[in-house]
Amino acid sequence: MQSIIDRRLSGKNKSIGNRERFLRRVKDQVKEAVRRAVDGRSIRDMAQGEEVRIPKKDLSEPVFQHGEGGVREVVRPGNREYVKGDRSPKPQQGGGQGGGGQASDSGEGDDDFVFTLTREEFMDAFFEDLALPHLIRTELTEQPEWKSHRAGFVSDGSPTNLHVVRSMRGALGRRIALGLGKRRTLAELEMELEGATEPRRTVLLAEIAELKRRIQAIPFLDPIDLRFRNRVRVPVPSTNAVMFCLMDVSGSMDESRKDLAKRFFILLYLFLTRHYEKVELVFIRHHTQASEVDEQNFFHATETGGTVVSSALLLMHQIQQARYPASQWNIYGAQASDGDNWHHDSSYCRDLLSDKLLPVCRYFAYVQVADPEQNLWDEYSALANEVGPHFAMRKACEASDIYPVFRELFRKDGRVAA
Repeated sequence: MQSIIDRRLSGKNKSIGNRERFLRRVKDQVKEAVRRAVDGRSIRDMAQGEEVRIPKKDLSEPVFQHGEGGVREVVRPGNREYVKGDRSPKPQQGGGQGGGGQASDSGEGDDDFVFTLTREEFMDAFFEDLALPHLIRTELTEQPEWKSHRAGFVSDGSPTNLHVVRSMRGALGRRIALGLGKRRTLAELEMELEGATEPRRTVLLAEIAELKRRIQAIPFLDPIDLRFRNRVRVPVPSTNAVMFCLMDVSGSMDESRKDLAKRFFILLYLFLTRHYEKVELVFIRHHTQASEVDEQNFFHATETGGTVVSSALLLMHQIQQARYPASQWNIYGAQASDGDNWHHDSSYCRDLLSDKLLPVCRYFAYVQVADPEQNLWDEYSALANEVGPHFAMRKACEASDIYPVFRELFRKDGRVAA
């Protein structure tokens, strides 16, 4: 079986293949380092690399060695403390250990191994096993996607598509077919030559030489033997998707709560732009009124006011109806709020989700960035029990909660942990 080994060198002459194998080996430590990095980083530094520390004990290699076996008596010079049958204690902490512990005047050890994840490696570990839930292919659009499929073999094509086995098989069959009659005649003449007299023998030798020349003249490989792989392009349904990002910026959302909401949406933004080519994002900020904004204003604008959550849901519905038909787009929604809403508006929000948004959405996620369960949380909880897995809600009250909550909401299998 043939295999291709990538021996291109990465920085400081380190093999890419070796580094990938090492990262697979220390996968658990990398995940833990990524989790710690997300907890302690600022929003602007979310997509940078990270330093990973591997304990010495996790780098040890398993080895085989012969056991002593049998009964052995060992004489240790200078022993004045133990007699036969005594058990010697383990070395004191610090002797023969590196990376911490009490000071010791003897012993040797190794420090923990430290290496740095690049930005790409950090992001790969960051979003491993995540996907948009329930993403399906919709109808063919005006500019359909094309996919290449195998379509047998042809006798003309690019040298890079040459199929060697098929070509040699055809050449072998052609040589057998063209030379079969000649070889049969040659065998008959050689049998006749064994008992032929001198005048006839001279004629037979000439005929045999001519047949051998004609057999050898059959080309080993002819242009008509060549076979090339053929591929055709066929249109396939597109996987267009749109994510609506709804963020509460009302007066009850103080700086810490806004920071939590922004952390969640930055993770979502990085995840979508890295893993999907045809996912559009619609950013909506709301207080008493909702407005569609660009990425810059969504994360950095300072506008604030009262709280009417339904304004954002209504605007999402209007934009979806005008620009993103459900028959052609996978509709997704993500909402972040502290749950503080005008009391009479929360039931209206539930009706909007139940009647207008969830019927066209593949998935809708709500993240509350405050601990108290207010009326909006109560209405959404009742709705979650009715509609099923394509609506999910979680709480994230601290920065350390954002990453675990994000992974729960966008797990690749599409199920949200209870």
